[in-house]
Amino acid sequence: MDKITIVCRASKLSLIQAELVRSKIIKLQPETDVVIRGMTSKGDRLVDLPLSSLNGMDFFTADIFQELREGKADIAVHSLKDMSSEHFFSHNAFAVIERNDHRDVAIFNENIIQKLINKQNILIGTSSPRREEMVGKFLKKALPQLHDKIEIETKPIRGNVDTRLQKLDNGDFDGIILATAGLNRLLTYGDKKGELRQLLDTKKIIILPLIECTPAPCQGMIVAEGNPDNTAICALLEKISDDLLMQTAVAEKSKARTFGSGCSQKFGVTTISTRYGEHIYAAGIDGAGNTISEWTNLPQSMAGLTHIFATNEVMKDFFDYQWSEKKHEISTNHVFVANPKIAQNRDILQSIKHKNFWAAGSKTWYDLAKAGIWVTGSTDGMGFEYLESIVKMPLIQSDLKDITILSHHTGAQRWKLKGIKAVGYYDLIAKNNEGIIKAIQEADMIFWSSYSQFKAYKRFAKTSVIHSCAGGETATLMIESGIKPIIFPTIKSFEQWRTNIQ
Repeated sequence: MDKITIVCRASKLSLIQAELVRSKIIKLQPETDVVIRGMTSKGDRLVDLPLSSLNGMDFFTADIFQELREGKADIAVHSLKDMSSEHFFSHNAFAVIERNDHRDVAIFNENIIQKLINKQNILIGTSSPRREEMVGKFLKKALPQLHDKIEIETKPIRGNVDTRLQKLDNGDFDGIILATAGLNRLLTYGDKKGELRQLLDTKKIIILPLIECTPAPCQGMIVAEGNPDNTAICALLEKISDDLLMQTAVAEKSKARTFGSGCSQKFGVTTISTRYGEHIYAAGIDGAGNTISEWTNLPQSMAGLTHIFATNEVMKDFFDYQWSEKKHEISTNHVFVANPKIAQNRDILQSIKHKNFWAAGSKTWYDLAKAGIWVTGSTDGMGFEYLESIVKMPLIQSDLKDITILSHHTGAQRWKLKGIKAVGYYDLIAKNNEGIIKAIQEADMIFWSSYSQFKAYKRFAKTSVIHSCAGGETATLMIESGIKPIIFPTIKSFEQWRTNIQ
């Protein structure tokens, strides 16, 4: 082929995504003339209406696909989250070429803190029922609790990323919800990335967690589509497609179509990967109005589990806390709060309140919020090293060298040995609680929520007991100690698994 025409939406972000596809083709066929043409889709034309009020699907992709049918273009490029499962599974002429971060981000004007102090309602712009349902509930608990009750109001917002950010900057909204992937691409490839960076530097952001604010299926993925009747284009798309990403896309779209379809849905589906496995997670409200929280690829059921003991249910009874009076100077711009206990120490928080805070999980996040701390994001309970891919995003522009872990003394020492900055504030003193010891002695399976619990109390367990934990540092340390635990991606996934087998 001497010439290939790519068609996409006319927004800056869509043109960037088309250029990424173009570069894949040029690398494979340097002699081919690849041109990009932007056009306005139905979704772009009906900009004054919230998508949830429109009938049908594929508002941003159907018109563009029609260009292929009519022979006006050879390849169409889309954000795969905008394409319905029905269309994605209607033919095989697709290539999934890239996935950026799949989270959502909440972006707020800088006066958000004063609005919280003044007990004013917070107006969030979003046209997604999924985001409205999940993010509204989450932010009520995750924003700094500067008065007794935060009220979140949502209002439809339409337009491309630039338009939405401008509406936020104009004060039409207190905050807006966007996909991190789009911002990352604009900050990397956009012709006005410097201006965008400058604008974002005056805002406050929250990287929304995958578990509480589950993103749309295939969010962050770029898909290139051809006319299935064009065999030459189909062959080209097959060459530039990422096979593993395609498998992930099929898995997420397949899972999503079991719960409902269309722009009015209030659920998300995403892939959560740890060093120990890959899982599809779906959460929200399905098309029939049922609340869902579902994991795939969890451990199989096991016979003979009469007594399962989950230590996260009685965490306060494991240890006493002996606090150190030593003052610490933290040089990094970011801190990672590894334990809710740190979040409950107001003196420590006051001394570092100007830092960027990251939380180990939702419990720690909410405790920090109760102390009036702004939290930028979390690792969803999957371990500190899971944070690396988040902070390296262009949206954050950092790395693990600029983060200090806040923990207990033993935990901090372990991290330092790995070359990670860490500070210990207290020692753990085992209570040897009789109720806990009895539960451990009787247990056929124990889910340990921390390695410190395991190390202090493992001697009370039966030799036949099955050990289990989440897939973060606890799993790593248990394996290093010679134990082969059953590993779950998160505490919540373990809780679902236990409910299903009992």
